[in-house]
Amino acid sequence: MKGPFTYHGNELELFAEAKHWKRYIYNQMAAYLGDEVLEVGAGYGGSTVHLARKQADRWVCLEPDPELAAQLRLRLDRGECPSFCEVRIGTLDGLAADDRFDSLIYLDVMEHIEDDIAEFCAAVHHLKPGGHLVVLAPAHQWLFTPFDRTLGHFRRYDRKTMRQFTNGDVELVRLDYLDSVGFMASLANRLVLKQPMPTRRQVRIWDRLMVPFSRVLDRILFHRVGKSVLGVWKRNGRT
Repeated sequence: MKGPFTYHGNELELFAEAKHWKRYIYNQMAAYLGDEVLEVGAGYGGSTVHLARKQADRWVCLEPDPELAAQLRLRLDRGECPSFCEVRIGTLDGLAADDRFDSLIYLDVMEHIEDDIAEFCAAVHHLKPGGHLVVLAPAHQWLFTPFDRTLGHFRRYDRKTMRQFTNGDVELVRLDYLDSVGFMASLANRLVLKQPMPTRRQVRIWDRLMVPFSRVLDRILFHRVGKSVLGVWKRNGRT
């Protein structure tokens, strides 16, 4: 991802209060978060406030949109994010070549990047040996809707397309679908309602009622069904 960049869409605002979903994501990612974390495309911190719960030496929020980064700085000033968080405006291109982290996370970000393979390779370069790269993205290209296009999504992913990121520098350690109940709701919308964009009320219902059920059903289904796909890679070498 290369700057300058301005975010278009209302995805961040629409899902800002999806607290059950963000707690679920945190529980799935916690084991891969090291002492130094880089959150790429942090927005105004809608996920950061939920994910930066584990004490870290440093949590860098990298955001290419200056306006969103300014909003995130305000949240930090108000104490809504832990003191170990810091905000940087820009993209991976602006990092020093030797600036490396235990974990890099892309939460609903990679689908916004046209050359995602190049972005992944650049991200691996900023991982310490033994560190983890975590990518969460919307699943299934056949569920791609005008809502995706409005938000600036280039694609959706599945296990096959996620596997294409794997290269000789990293080992794929996890590849799972999340939110099986949300997947069924999306499928129903695709086939019956054909609604281009969810309402805030629908997002609240999904988060408060469907996500808790997904947390149980996902395990029963061995994470083979879901509206989102989670990939985790480990950088080869020793720490």
